[in-house]
Amino acid sequence: MRSSVDVDLALLGGGGAASLVLAALDRHGVRGLRMAVVDPVHRRGQDRTWAFWDRPGGDLDALLSASWPRAEVLTPTGRRVLDLAPLRYAMLRSGPVYERAAAAERRLGATRMVTAVDTVDDDGDRVRVRTSDGRTLRAGWVLDSRPCPPARPGRTNWLQHFRGWWLEADAPVFDPGRAVLMDFRTPQPARGVSFGYVLPVSDRYALVEYTEFSPTLLTGAGYDAALAGYRDLLGLDPARLTVREVENGVIPMTDGPFVARPSPRVVRLGTAGGATRPSTGFTFSAMRRQADQIARALAAGRPPVPRPAYPRRHRWMDAVALRALDRGSVGGPQFFARLFDRNPAERVLRFLDGTTTPAEELAVMSSTRLRPMVTAAVGDAAHRLRDRLRPPRPAPLVPAPVRDGASPPERAGA
Repeated sequence: MRSSVDVDLALLGGGGAASLVLAALDRHGVRGLRMAVVDPVHRRGQDRTWAFWDRPGGDLDALLSASWPRAEVLTPTGRRVLDLAPLRYAMLRSGPVYERAAAAERRLGATRMVTAVDTVDDDGDRVRVRTSDGRTLRAGWVLDSRPCPPARPGRTNWLQHFRGWWLEADAPVFDPGRAVLMDFRTPQPARGVSFGYVLPVSDRYALVEYTEFSPTLLTGAGYDAALAGYRDLLGLDPARLTVREVENGVIPMTDGPFVARPSPRVVRLGTAGGATRPSTGFTFSAMRRQADQIARALAAGRPPVPRPAYPRRHRWMDAVALRALDRGSVGGPQFFARLFDRNPAERVLRFLDGTTTPAEELAVMSSTRLRPMVTAAVGDAAHRLRDRLRPPRPAPLVPAPVRDGASPPERAGA
């Protein structure tokens, strides 16, 4: 019979969310807990990229590949150069994050179990985790970052899906002092929003990416064609470029609810815990907040339960915005362009991260077109009422990432 392991805290999944938790526990001086990390893959190297905004001087500064004090938003009608102060836009590749987490894991004395999870049973006092290799893990608390569908289908179900090329040029072609945050000059899909972006690490090396917010995925050839078109739109000569890496991904954009606390002693993290912003797909900033709140709670002897990733009013605003975009009552490029035209860039970025005040949110909302948003709000309210009057349907599974070379980058929060 395989052995049984008893711990105070178990992390199921070893990707970005778990890595941030391990580093936060170490940083906040949490010691004396018996811990285990259960994941079938021991994460190493550059298998994904995160881009996000924050204030300089944080714990991630030494790990960043690049950061930018300015960013551009482009539409067919103009170019906006955004001064992001006091924030900055930053790029973080996974290799340094995994290395820092591995060092924290060693200092914390955590047990690493390289296996998949079969079942999780919570009796209210302890959680029993059975693994695919026949072992049993008993834990006081479980932090679960494995993919999980929403509790029910959303009223609107879109995807953020993308492909990026890491391009190396044989001569200086990129501006390392400025990132392209959103470039809406790309051909727009019949239903959805598309944009490109450019994250330069140096004047010869950058991540160039094509992204869609839409209900359906493209084919591999479709992503390549869209990326080639965006490369040409940027005026880059393919004969002078080498594709060093390829990154792909799919992130859910849905107002379907993710249950962050499925049982008394199980807490979900990352997308499964509601960290993905429905209207944008941004995830990373909310994962950081979750990790910090968990570590602070454990350091103070409290249960490791973070606050909701976003206020309820933000989830409502996201549902309304998704509905308006899905029904075509607002155009995506126009919607985002108005946000940046009529608000300080720093306010928009904090709004997208879910950290604005109600007064600031009123200012952001007033910059959108009123009639289509009111129509979407009324339609959302009617749909919510219908949902309450009929039995819930099973939710679809969140699509697995499309993979080709490296794994998916998340844009901000990705």
